[in-house]
Amino acid sequence: MPTAARMPPTPNRDSPWRHLPNAITLARIVLVVPLVWLIANHRFEAALVVVAVAGASDALDGLLAKRYGWQSWLGGVLDPLADKLLLIACFVSLDLAGVIPDWLMWLVVGRDLVIAAGATAYHFLIGRVLPQPSALSKVTTFVQIVCALALLLKLSGLLPLADVIDDALIWLTALTTTASGMHYVAVWSHKALEARRRGNA
Repeated sequence: MPTAARMPPTPNRDSPWRHLPNAITLARIVLVVPLVWLIANHRFEAALVVVAVAGASDALDGLLAKRYGWQSWLGGVLDPLADKLLLIACFVSLDLAGVIPDWLMWLVVGRDLVIAAGATAYHFLIGRVLPQPSALSKVTTFVQIVCALALLLKLSGLLPLADVIDDALIWLTALTTTASGMHYVAVWSHKALEARRRGNA
């Protein structure tokens, strides 16, 4: 096979379609509104359809950005933000529907609010924040997704689960969410102090 055939495609950052991945991501953020309404009103089957569309759009915008070299700093911020907003929407609406305890919803939302506030403070006081999810954060996100999806599938009647499994998922979500929140605070506080020391040196 010729060498040229194995070469990756040349990034086309001047293409009029270069903003398409970000547009898809923004559309995914808009899905937060119907998702909350559907779950809060016990329309769990329809909510799963919205979740499936959101997942497909997440895969599509990532594929387009990598395939055509349309990655951008804005996209790097919007993509995890969209995923996080959808996850928060799931937990808030599951709480509104009476499916999960209030404290779990506040724990999930509170962790992300602390991280967002810390990132904002770091951005204005220290410098630009580059999204760098830790391994623990990725595990937390995975556990939260599994918990929310499992509960939605059970409520829709597609996945019968024993109550003990529900409880286990809720407590595992609480554990990983608390641990990753504390880890973020410790790591970024250390980075801020180190940056301050270098600036004063």
